[in-house]
Amino acid sequence: MRRAFSKALCDAAEKDPGVVFLTGDLGFQVFDDFVARFGPRYINVGIAEAQMVAMASGLAKEGFRPIAYSIASFMTARPFEQIRVCVSYPNLPVLLVGAGGGYAYSSSGVTHHAGDDLALMSLLPGMTVTAPCDPSEIELLLPQLLKLDGPSYMRVGKFGEPAVPALEAPVLGKARLLQRGAKVAVLTTGDMAAPAQAAVKELAVEGISPLLYHFHTVKPLDTGTLELIAAAAGTLIVVEEASPHGGLAASVAGWLAAGGRGTRLVRLGPPDSFFFGSLSRETYAARQGYDKKGIMEACRKVWRQAA
Repeated sequence: MRRAFSKALCDAAEKDPGVVFLTGDLGFQVFDDFVARFGPRYINVGIAEAQMVAMASGLAKEGFRPIAYSIASFMTARPFEQIRVCVSYPNLPVLLVGAGGGYAYSSSGVTHHAGDDLALMSLLPGMTVTAPCDPSEIELLLPQLLKLDGPSYMRVGKFGEPAVPALEAPVLGKARLLQRGAKVAVLTTGDMAAPAQAAVKELAVEGISPLLYHFHTVKPLDTGTLELIAAAAGTLIVVEEASPHGGLAASVAGWLAAGGRGTRLVRLGPPDSFFFGSLSRETYAARQGYDKKGIMEACRKVWRQAA
């Protein structure tokens, strides 16, 4: 995903001379092309994320389109006050990019875990929050984010994420149909689209065909599409690599409760707790039941109940 982000960044800078890229001492070699082509618009502020956000807000006030980049935990939690006061409060068009969101850096320890990045950013008024599922979504969503009048956050992965075929092109603020189905709807965000799609593909052999949608935009929530999904499926299974508070599942639960709907909600994702040691991302997802196997088991159970 980071390679795709670098390409989309260069394309955006080529079209708009106001695009400025700020990094917190990260992304060496990934952004070599940007540095070579747009050197004066590349600013490495060092390991000083709060100052980076303050600088980005100043650039936005002067008419630039700043993009600030760091590891997701350092891009959201460490400079949260500066994001709140300097970017969100004045509603400035600053794009914040968190690399390795969720537990992409699981083996690096709690300091690098970012299960709370979507929740933190969703707390802020006027903040658009996105979590693309593959390189193509990044390339197509980034220019849409740069057209916003206010602040935004985009969670991106690391390297090697598979492409996720879809039946619709990504449109900011709109859920994306990945596969048609019935009875049960699987809703994903971020990197969870790929294992969910693999799970649904294998389930087809068993005669189980859930509806599959990807919510790359976590905030604002696409309630219009949710209405259609809830009408077609009695149970929604939300798969996310994020905190159970403030992520996609929490937003969907709030929407269901506010409308008094009888649709059932099942959440697959990390629990409300820290984990220690050097577990791989895959091992942690398997233990918590939100990997491909866990998704398949949840779909089977709900499908039987819906029969």
